[in-house]
Amino acid sequence: MAGKQAVSASGKWLDGIRKWYYNAAGFNKLGLMRDDTIYEDEDVKEAIRRLPENLYNDRMFRIKRALDLSLKHQILPKEQWTKYEEVVLPLHSAFYLDEKISPLSGTPDPKKSFCEANSHPLNCIETRQRKISTLNRI
Repeated sequence: MAGKQAVSASGKWLDGIRKWYYNAAGFNKLGLMRDDTIYEDEDVKEAIRRLPENLYNDRMFRIKRALDLSLKHQILPKEQWTKYEEVVLPLHSAFYLDEKISPLSGTPDPKKSFCEANSHPLNCIETRQRKISTLNRI
């Protein structure tokens, strides 16, 4: 019995922290959802491309409205803020990009070097060394 109460109490405590962080992040005051704020790497861009048209249009509307509000140094009226209870559903089904991204980002191939797996030139020491050696020749 005591174990179940402890789990319930810690779950409520963590949920309280999640709500606080959600409100402290500030994107909800601009009407954005969590998935509207994630960095768009290749997997995310592909996931966005695969979204149904209505979700894609809703996302673009939210982002454009947030940019407009940001340029005006304003926030939405409190009634229009994205609420934690509306967004966070069981199994995070409201995070519309999660199910699109997860099949795209598979396990990395151990045979690939770090440079091949991370195509950005600043991520690769070998690439930086090649650039330095090229500069030294000049």
